[in-house]
Amino acid sequence: MSSPAATELESIVMDWLGNLLRLPKSFLFSGNGGGVIHGSTCEAIVCTMAASRDQMLSRIGGDNIGKLVVYGSDQTHSALQKASQIVGINAKNFRAIEATRSTTFALSPESLKLAISSDIEAGLVPLFLCATVGTTATTAVDPLGPLCDVAKHHGMWVHVDAAYAGSACICPEFRHFIDGIEGVDSFSFNAHKWFFTGLDCCCLWVKNPGSLTSSLSANPEFLRNKPTDSKQVVDYKDWQIALSRRFRAMKLWLVLRSYGVVNLRNFLRSHVKMAKLFEGLVAMDQRFEIVVPRNFSMVCFRVSPWVATSKGAPTSNSFHQNGIDINVEKCTNEVNCKLLEAINASGRVFMTHAMVGGMYVIRCAVGVTLTEEKHMAWKVVQEHADVILKNHGDDGDANLKLPLLDMIA
Repeated sequence: MSSPAATELESIVMDWLGNLLRLPKSFLFSGNGGGVIHGSTCEAIVCTMAASRDQMLSRIGGDNIGKLVVYGSDQTHSALQKASQIVGINAKNFRAIEATRSTTFALSPESLKLAISSDIEAGLVPLFLCATVGTTATTAVDPLGPLCDVAKHHGMWVHVDAAYAGSACICPEFRHFIDGIEGVDSFSFNAHKWFFTGLDCCCLWVKNPGSLTSSLSANPEFLRNKPTDSKQVVDYKDWQIALSRRFRAMKLWLVLRSYGVVNLRNFLRSHVKMAKLFEGLVAMDQRFEIVVPRNFSMVCFRVSPWVATSKGAPTSNSFHQNGIDINVEKCTNEVNCKLLEAINASGRVFMTHAMVGGMYVIRCAVGVTLTEEKHMAWKVVQEHADVILKNHGDDGDANLKLPLLDMIA
């Protein structure tokens, strides 16, 4: 009633973007679905989980909320756990299923199936699965189709969090990462991450908008108006947590209209190309290893354990030296932590880290419009690695330096 033009523009740009991603028509306003712009992924998950909760409780009874279970992997963003707390899911019923290096840290459908079977045997009710396309730590991609096959067998709501990597899927060559999207209930990605849009702009699409509005709508007399009562218009207050909202669609419209589809795709491709270049440079230096295959524009690497320990390729998780038991992984993690600190302290480049499978991993991410190949500062990494590895025994001495041994023993 107060902002019909803002509402219309949001509906339009969400369909534009949905078409760029080649989302099924069931997610678009031009079909039976629709899109809304939230502030964050957490908000999007809270809203969709609330909708799924209410749908399930309408079938099994409101007294059974304590039986509802939420699933993700241990690589799923913490927004999922936070959302489940907000929505009222018992903390004991949150499942962070381990994802291992053998599956490149993607959620295994077999592991999900086992977790669900165990919960059903215990008298619990599977409710919500959050699959991720481009996990925070390693940009792993969960297999949407097989996961949906498992979840749908139990009537679960499936949400896809593509906060970072969803942007790349406007490029035809990366669209396969969301194959199986037709089987999910909701899908979100953050235009404020890798789509050159200012905070905050989390784009959420749902197949059944009515499931959102039935859970989130509140209609006191002072908000009643003929357009909303007619059910012929979109009233976004019922698609989100807050009553009031910002005109987020304008900045997304500006990005789409300013760059255009061709330029947006070219920017994304150039970032992937630069990351691929960096990955190649890492692979050429035998002191380093690529921890997981690169999917998009982020490279996960580290100093190899055999270099970090100066012992040759380790055949076990520990060894005995100078009267001290040395844990290979702890030693390797310490070296990589020091390397990252040195890289960032140089002021020439900034990288981040993650812990996956007990490994401390350095992450080089490309995602800013002004980044060029000359900024791929691999020499900075090598220079600091030379110093750190020399100080820790990479000068040919088979013994690690005692200060490091004392720290990690």
